[in-house]
Amino acid sequence: MQNISSVPDPRVATPPGPGSGAPRGRVLVVDDDPTVAEVATGYLERAGYGTEHAGDGLSALARFAERRPDLVVLDLMLPGMDGFEVCRRMRAHGPVPVIMLTARGDEDDRILGLETGADDYVTKPFSPRELVLRVDSVLRRARRTEEHSSAVLGGAGLVLEPAARRASRDGRDLALTLREFDLLAFFLGNPGRAFTREELMKEVWGWDFGDLSTVTVHVRRLRGKVEADPASPGLIRTVWGVGYRLDLPADGTGS
Repeated sequence: MQNISSVPDPRVATPPGPGSGAPRGRVLVVDDDPTVAEVATGYLERAGYGTEHAGDGLSALARFAERRPDLVVLDLMLPGMDGFEVCRRMRAHGPVPVIMLTARGDEDDRILGLETGADDYVTKPFSPRELVLRVDSVLRRARRTEEHSSAVLGGAGLVLEPAARRASRDGRDLALTLREFDLLAFFLGNPGRAFTREELMKEVWGWDFGDLSTVTVHVRRLRGKVEADPASPGLIRTVWGVGYRLDLPADGTGS
């Protein structure tokens, strides 16, 4: 297990965010490395979050079943059951934002983590301040969607109910992750307009920086769930040299 290196003690250094008052949300940190867990929970608590810690996948699933957290920080390399399987089992019980921790340079793991349904990832060794910012961003986006989106969106047989976080195509429910849902909602709210990956990252993820492959992976996953033929997409089209565009048929029927 790779440890955090050159990280200030959270009991001494004060990370950004409020340090008192009611918790901003509950975060479950799943990591078998005590140092990583202590630093992550310390910074999150100083930022105003309530935290719980689990050192392995089975313990994480037990805590998740007892009381569902608002967000999970999940290490990929866990004893007994890896983070991919933990994420799948959690998501089987309902949507929950997940930020995965991966070893630096393990690009395949990061991509697979996103394809499994993670909403974001942070590479080790990581900055605890960055982790707090990522948690802030993911939760802020999820809550903004829940609080301010009530109008039903639709087209090409797709129906999105933002308030209920429910999506379907041709009457069949779609199993979308939090970020896939937000991405599809953004496309449906802006049909016919091409967006760069940078624009999508800012508008959907709320980030002004980050790995643009995150957008690419989510578009690919979303196509796999909404396109009749993901290999030849008729809805979410690639605009070469620009990014992506959602095309809806003029009559509103399927693609």
